[in-house]
Amino acid sequence: MEISSAEFVISNTNVNKCPSGDFPEYAFIGRSNVGKSSLINMLTNRKGLAMTSATPGKTMLINHFLINKNWYLVDLPGYGYAKRGLKGQEQIRTIIETYILQRKQMTNLFVLLDSRLTPQKIDLDFIEWLGMNNIPFSIIFTKSDKLKGGQLKQNINSYLKTLHEHWEELPPHFISSSENRTGRLEILSYIEQINKTIHNL
Repeated sequence: MEISSAEFVISNTNVNKCPSGDFPEYAFIGRSNVGKSSLINMLTNRKGLAMTSATPGKTMLINHFLINKNWYLVDLPGYGYAKRGLKGQEQIRTIIETYILQRKQMTNLFVLLDSRLTPQKIDLDFIEWLGMNNIPFSIIFTKSDKLKGGQLKQNINSYLKTLHEHWEELPPHFISSSENRTGRLEILSYIEQINKTIHNL
């Protein structure tokens, strides 16, 4: 897939204010500081499309970007930032869960996991919640350039093995790096494949 246009449309905290129409939406979510904004900028070839911040957990909005005039890339707030406080965490959880559960246009949710880390309970709990609610999702392992090949493979296999303890069949997964653009073609091809399936229905 070639991305010929990527434009910001709207930011909001209310799923009812998301864009109208039936364009498919591909949402991206992960723990704070997982590299989500950098990944979105890399995928779209637009350095400043999604704002990156030195302060993790700053984004509290649902951000819609119209791609190629026919599908939306959705940047969701990061979860699990403890410094936000209990009230702030609850607000973010409500925004995230309401969008995921109520937004009919959401076609696939990309869950971002930091490839440098061992399986994190907060991520595993979130993935389990997606499964309980029959949410279509895929996994993107980020920051793969930060590890050598052997350690990267070991970390990813550890995550997949942990997921297999609760899942008979795992969702598609991708390995990415915003620094060296690893995974860009695979992720965009996956989106293109789903879009073609939708158009043929």
